[in-house]
Amino acid sequence: MKLRDLVLTSVFLAIGFILHQITPPLFLGMKPDFLLIMMFISIYLVDNYKTTMVIGLCSGVLTAMTTTFPGGQLPNLIDKIATCQIVYLLFKILDNKFRKNINIVLVSIIGTFISGAIFLGSAFYIVGLPASFKTLILSIVLPATLFNACISFLFFKVVLTALTYSKSA
Repeated sequence: MKLRDLVLTSVFLAIGFILHQITPPLFLGMKPDFLLIMMFISIYLVDNYKTTMVIGLCSGVLTAMTTTFPGGQLPNLIDKIATCQIVYLLFKILDNKFRKNINIVLVSIIGTFISGAIFLGSAFYIVGLPASFKTLILSIVLPATLFNACISFLFFKVVLTALTYSKSA
């Protein structure tokens, strides 16, 4: 782990945490998970499994602190740790198959859906769900997946541009 990677990851997770904290609920009382987007971008840029696990653990703790889902602390931790590993593998599989922008959007779609499914599945077994699993997937996870795909594309472009200019300075 390089210090640069740790600092970048910390900054991205902090940005995601702040955005996650200040964003009001947009759809059926659910807030978009900006921390998840920043977690994906951090995993992509760092490209190291050990750091990926640290990113997942930190993301899980941060989202557990800000969750509005009753009893959602442990499901958030489980979700982020499992999702970070799956996302890391997806990036490895898709590496050099598509352009960077397409990779981040594909991984964001798949990763957000998997994250939502893992969260709801673990919440179902730990604290119970307020509605059926299928209803929550269709009404919350799918819209969040589309939203995260669009926002991750924008954030990724901004991050790449900033990193390009920071290396040339």
